[in-house]
Amino acid sequence: MIHVLVHDKKDTVGVVVVEGVKAGQELTGWVMEGDATIKVKALNDVPIGHKLATKEIKKGDTVIKYGHDIGRAVADIRLGEHAHVHNIKTKRW
Repeated sequence: MIHVLVHDKKDTVGVVVVEGVKAGQELTGWVMEGDATIKVKALNDVPIGHKLATKEIKKGDTVIKYGHDIGRAVADIRLGEHAHVHNIKTKRW
């Protein structure tokens, strides 16, 4: 079962595509570019449609989703951690 969708190999986050992801759950991610799978352990409950870190992201790093810059990390984000407005902010303002 695929739990997380990742478009590009360079992405640092993927999108949770199933309901009910719970902390401690082992997730399978599908990396569309290259048709590969990854394994990630969820560190938090993550709602469907929200982002999950697929790589370690340091405070100040650019966050990449769908191969594009979606903002910067305002805190360290660990592999498997929920990535959302509490730890990612836009660079626009």
